Amino acid sequence: MTDAQDPKSPQQPNKPESDTSKSATPPQTPAASDAGATSAASSSSASPSQGPSEYVAPATPATPHQTGKPVAGTAEGSGSMPPNPDTLTRPAHATEAAAPSDVHGQTPQPAHAAKPATPAPQAVAAQVASDSNPIATPAPKSTEDVKAAGVGSAGGNLGEAGGAAVSGSATPAGAGGAGGGEPPHQPTFTPGAARPGSPSSMGGQPSYLQAGDSPWSVLRRIMSARFRAWYDRAGQRITQRTLKIGISARIFHPEPGSKGLRSKTLQYLEESIAHWVMSRDVLVFMIPTVDTQGQLHPSHIRLHDYAKHLDGLVLQGGADVAPLTYSEVATRHEWQGDRMRDMYELELLHEFVEQGKPILGVCRGCQLINVAFGGTLHQDIATDLPEAIPHVTETYEHNRHTLTFPEGSSLAQMLGPVDVPIVNSIHHQSVKTLGRDLSVEAMCAEDGVVEAIRYRKAPFVMGLQWHPEFHRAGGPEFLDCTPVLDNFLRAARETRF
Repeated sequence: MTDAQDPKSPQQPNKPESDTSKSATPPQTPAASDAGATSAASSSSASPSQGPSEYVAPATPATPHQTGKPVAGTAEGSGSMPPNPDTLTRPAHATEAAAPSDVHGQTPQPAHAAKPATPAPQAVAAQVASDSNPIATPAPKSTEDVKAAGVGSAGGNLGEAGGAAVSGSATPAGAGGAGGGEPPHQPTFTPGAARPGSPSSMGGQPSYLQAGDSPWSVLRRIMSARFRAWYDRAGQRITQRTLKIGISARIFHPEPGSKGLRSKTLQYLEESIAHWVMSRDVLVFMIPTVDTQGQLHPSHIRLHDYAKHLDGLVLQGGADVAPLTYSEVATRHEWQGDRMRDMYELELLHEFVEQGKPILGVCRGCQLINVAFGGTLHQDIATDLPEAIPHVTETYEHNRHTLTFPEGSSLAQMLGPVDVPIVNSIHHQSVKTLGRDLSVEAMCAEDGVVEAIRYRKAPFVMGLQWHPEFHRAGGPEFLDCTPVLDNFLRAARETRF
């Protein structure tokens, strides 16, 4: 009787199976269990030389290969979570489908099965590409195809990935070596190769260039386009920018012993002259007097600044021109005129002339233009010219007379052919001696009194003795003087720079 058969001999406790073997051993059918017991018994009987302390582990079948592989990164990829039937799986390869399996979908392998042969690098590369593309996309067939798909290291060397796979590395396909790799869907470019969309990839020259274009011809066209754009902007500025016309101020001087506004100096603008100028869609500004030596509120603004920034000047009517301004003495006290306004408007007029800006004088403005260039005035028409018709009456703007134009009159050309040119007459002074470089443009047809003058050495400096702003209100038979206004504004636009 052997020690194993001796009932008094101490029994060796059975070595418990490890958790790993239990978890790795698949459930067996009864037939398989009997076969396992028979094999164990035969092994025990065939090896009588083994000592009682030896332990023989049962053969563990190899882990079966699943027919469907879960997508990387999903719950099925983790062994601790149950599989999800909705997860996309890779179809089984033909070799896997052909392998026999038991009723549980597993292929048992004997414990003494031979070690499978190491696959070729091309097969490993194909398998790696297949694992990185779980949507059943055909895997690359060659090393060049795998390189084009972006598999391998950052440099695109398939040998590194293949070597890692052969040596049993667990590095996933597309991860590359230590430097990482590009995703399979991003193509790689060799150094010096033309990128898609570059001029070299499209024949060396963009399609929008002409056949014989050179850098100089392209530069010439660019400069020409820039010049045309600048020319268009300048033309738009010249033709479309709103004109700014200045109108000289009337001055109301304080009355002795008065209170309120009558005790203050007032500067104002007559409404009709402003509306007449604005009827051509221009901006009107009343130009006040300036006082650089003022004790209360001195200013550095001068009339030169107004002439620089405005496009034209209108001298409106008002008080008489002082005889002292043209070096004469007033024959009557009431004809003293407004010396302060004369000085203000004379400076303003000369500033606009020096700037080359147009000037239109109305009534008193016509007389001031004559005085500014050295002319003189009749202090009173009725006194100096007893044979003249009345040029001022109680009817004010309704008083009228006809005009006549001397030969070569530019005013006649502006107004065009008129049967009977009728204008109003509201003045008791008129031009006596003509100033230098001035010419007579119109006269009263009844008595020859000068009614319009022009300065010949400027683009537009003209004076009208009547009030064109009152013509529409005075009746439709009055002369339409809008052509004069249009020529004045045209000159303002042409000389604004």
